Amino acid sequence: MPEKKTVDRAKQDKREGKSASTQAGEFVKEQIHHVREGKHGVRSAKQAIAIGLSEARRSGVKLPAPKSEPAREKAKRDTQAARDPKARGHTSVSRSRATTTALQRESTRGASSVSLSRHSHAVAKQRTAADRSASARKGAQTKGAAGRSAAAKKAAQ
Repeated sequence: MPEKKTVDRAKQDKREGKSASTQAGEFVKEQIHHVREGKHGVRSAKQAIAIGLSEARRSGVKLPAPKSEPAREKAKRDTQAARDPKARGHTSVSRSRATTTALQRESTRGASSVSLSRHSHAVAKQRTAADRSASARKGAQTKGAAGRSAAAKKAAQ
């Protein structure tokens, strides 16, 4: 269950016209924070991101479907849960506890800066230069005048 302030930040991003991935980023940040503070662990940075994206879908963020079939099925269930919270049913206490216990046994290394950096580098290598350039251009457009000015000043230093 995401924290109220995380949902509020995601809604604020949506009002500002930011992309679905930016809205979902709030939930991913929250997961990474939970892992770092020791609430639970993860096996990898990829798992922390997946948990965050799942929570985002359940909170109503309209993310595109993932490529793998099992992940696509899970995403479909998450999206449905966002539309109709009553339809998702009740998770049994024993299953819920088992999931929590399993995550608590895992390490917190998956959310370390080294692990996240390694993951983002690997993902960036899979994209083309044109893709990376286009997303940077789009990011600059949604930054706003004040944001671009601040970024330019920072780059000039």
